[in-house]
Amino acid sequence: MTEELCLLSALEQAAALRRGDVSARELLRAHLDRIERLNPVVNAIVTLVPDRAMAEARAADERLARGEEVGPLHGLPMAHKDTHLTAGIRTTFGSPALAEHVPDDDDLVVERLRAAGAITLGKTNVPEFGAGSHTFNPVFGATRNPYDPTRSAGGSSGGAAAALACGLQSLADGSDMGGSLRNPAAFCNVVGLRPSPGRVPSWPGEAAWSTMTVQGPMGRTVADTALALSVLAGPDDRSPIALSEPGSSFAGPLSSDLTGLRVAWSPDLGGAVPVDPEVREAVAAQVPVFERLGCLVAEDCPDFAGAEEVFRTLRAWQFERALGGLVDRSPELVKPALRWNVACGRRLSGPDVGRAEALHTALYHRVREFFARYDVLLLPVSQVAPFDASAEYPTEIDGVAQETYLDWMRSCYFVSAAGNPALSVPAGFTAGGLPVGLQIVGRHRADLQVLRVGHAYERATGHGARRPAFAALTRAQTD
Repeated sequence: MTEELCLLSALEQAAALRRGDVSARELLRAHLDRIERLNPVVNAIVTLVPDRAMAEARAADERLARGEEVGPLHGLPMAHKDTHLTAGIRTTFGSPALAEHVPDDDDLVVERLRAAGAITLGKTNVPEFGAGSHTFNPVFGATRNPYDPTRSAGGSSGGAAAALACGLQSLADGSDMGGSLRNPAAFCNVVGLRPSPGRVPSWPGEAAWSTMTVQGPMGRTVADTALALSVLAGPDDRSPIALSEPGSSFAGPLSSDLTGLRVAWSPDLGGAVPVDPEVREAVAAQVPVFERLGCLVAEDCPDFAGAEEVFRTLRAWQFERALGGLVDRSPELVKPALRWNVACGRRLSGPDVGRAEALHTALYHRVREFFARYDVLLLPVSQVAPFDASAEYPTEIDGVAQETYLDWMRSCYFVSAAGNPALSVPAGFTAGGLPVGLQIVGRHRADLQVLRVGHAYERATGHGARRPAFAALTRAQTD
């Protein structure tokens, strides 16, 4: 029974809690038992606070028993991404420099999730400072893919995605600059949304005007992801780019009629990126699904010219600002890829940043004009299937060399540069049983439409219902 309970959708768990079919303490115990069995294999949750969580669950049960109003996430266990500040709980960013760091305050996303009734379990694993789409760091080691523990779980929200896939938590929070919500969702057969910039306000932070990095939700279903977004979204005057639309806009049922929807799809971003043949084949196989749902589908893609320079320049500038001081003080505490990124930022001139901003603007308008002809764009999430967890990154895709730890993420970060909302939804498996994700990109700020399209597609395919072989994971722990 506890196996089934942990793998119910968050919406189903929330309904069971409100009906009194299960208590918050019972739901938490079921998750803690599951964490004890499965987490040693996947290494998804790296800091666990069971006593604090049980105290929160007890208080949640007492509020419900008194007839008090409870939030939409009442009693749902969640571990927060280890780049999100959690008051009183170690937050390491996967870095030896912050291995014992305990913040005094919560990030805004954590604050909102807790206010909505979520029970804090602990923290989920990340790459060092969230850099790269493969989750490993010198503090906690690598997170393993639940479908094959020899493979990567993606990143930087890799711990979050693996924990969701294994039923170790009900929902997850994450963040995304170059694919950190989408890639791990695709690798772990769950759902991840990169929201429009400002949809989920961020605080604290030193680059409050930046639109490249966003925070957002993950779930085992699209509807669960929308539930989390309904809590995370909405205005806050601590964020200067926060959108005014309330989070409640995402709380209702997701309609599923796609008749007449104008859909563009591209297996390789218009030939701009190499894609592994198995991934290409899996994504192409989803096109007839949309046709059967009544969509008008054409192979087409925006012109992503300039996206590479935009992303690389603004990323390097941001990493130098955030990590330059640490690199100067203690370079031995920073992995080589990050030192390289900081060095790239230090080589930038003012005109370099100015050119990137001009290209950024031109890219936005080209993509905006493209979406005057289409409602959504379908793309592969990742250009590869989950790769060997012992590798830092894929060095080759379909015969094309990938020179840096960023190159293989272009299918995600070109979309980041354009600023559009993008959903990663399960799209099937390779012949070897590794998950593949479909990226559904919407027009500017059309987050709700992206979720609705993803929900209809998910209902038509059921790819996300295929969970890992948990018995094999349990055996892997004992072997």
